[in-house]
Amino acid sequence: MGQNVPMQNVVVVGAGIVGLAVARQIARSLPDSVVTVLDKESVVGAHQTGHNSGVVHAGLYYQPGSLKATLCRRGMSLLREYTAEKAIPYSAVGKLVVAADEDEVLALREIERRSILNGVPGLTWLDGSQIRELEPHVTGAAGLHSPSTAITDFGAVARAYADDVVSAGGELILGAAVTGISRTPDGVTVRTTGPSIRADHVVICAGLQSDRVAEMAGDGDEPAIVPFRGEYLDLIPTRRDLVNGLIYPVPDPGYPFLGVHFTRRIDGGVDIGPNAVLALAREGYRRSDVSRDDLADALRWPGFRSLAREHWRMGIGEMAGSLSRRLFVRRAQRYVPELTINDVTAGGAGVRAQAVNRDGSMADDFRIHHLGSVTAVRNAPSPAATSSLAIAEHIVAEIAEHEGFEPRQQDAVG
Repeated sequence: MGQNVPMQNVVVVGAGIVGLAVARQIARSLPDSVVTVLDKESVVGAHQTGHNSGVVHAGLYYQPGSLKATLCRRGMSLLREYTAEKAIPYSAVGKLVVAADEDEVLALREIERRSILNGVPGLTWLDGSQIRELEPHVTGAAGLHSPSTAITDFGAVARAYADDVVSAGGELILGAAVTGISRTPDGVTVRTTGPSIRADHVVICAGLQSDRVAEMAGDGDEPAIVPFRGEYLDLIPTRRDLVNGLIYPVPDPGYPFLGVHFTRRIDGGVDIGPNAVLALAREGYRRSDVSRDDLADALRWPGFRSLAREHWRMGIGEMAGSLSRRLFVRRAQRYVPELTINDVTAGGAGVRAQAVNRDGSMADDFRIHHLGSVTAVRNAPSPAATSSLAIAEHIVAEIAEHEGFEPRQQDAVG
């Protein structure tokens, strides 16, 4: 270790928050490296990063010992320091996970157990009356409060990462879609709609397009990305006092989506949602957005067909909530009974890159594939934004080990 010729050129495909964090870490820690970030969009963070809820997760739900659990805890600490350094708004508003009835209390206890094993600080178990003391308009049989769960502006974080890359001598090439990746014994050639670039190593952080770009580099077809659109309602300004922090349901352990919840935004707004409906385009933020190629890819994938057979009732329910605001509000009233349809207005939407295995199971943990001189991030769902700096550390350490040298030691974020 430490004796080989230093890596010269590293290309990162994807200018979302994970790709930019990886590029930043490469620029700071790999000896004499020159990093180039490619993205087909004209701005950074155009998709999942730019449509993020802004929640900085503390690590409540994740399987202890998983990458999600370890990198979320590390990432939250690094992100808190980073936002303070860069003067990016960050507020520990806290999260309350609510068991709406006695049937959900046992599942909430399991979340508490995982949270403790994951090292989540300051947890408090609440009964129904104690919930009201914390959140006067929220009802439930029991609650688990995480005071360190926070909110921030992940778009601003991504832009700061991009500035760090450029300041360290890296380059961002925007508006250049990757059209091919060729691996050879002495490196990798990345072809784009703009320039072709020769690299010593390529890191693929392509989000909604991650499976397609990874396959260009010779990776397998599993897991495939199936896009799900999440739609929100917004509380009108005069009713934002219905919640103080973040109100979450007890999630269904057999389903990857958390269900309708209340999310306070860093700008003071409050979102309700999201639902989870199949998006008819990978970048389809409106119901009218349809891509025949994207839809055909989803329908052809055996894993999606298995998933649809198993969860079709849930799918119909999510579609119904998408089409009926009244039904959407009724589901939210389970936690905030005072909420009325007059208290909400149409909000935004995001698209989740859900990785689905061939057998129909949904990839839950972060998944990173190594293909010699190519590293492909195949699954980076929530809490990827929270974990971005820790994911970057993890990936760059693995690249350094593969390439045979020690990364430079750096301060945590400075």
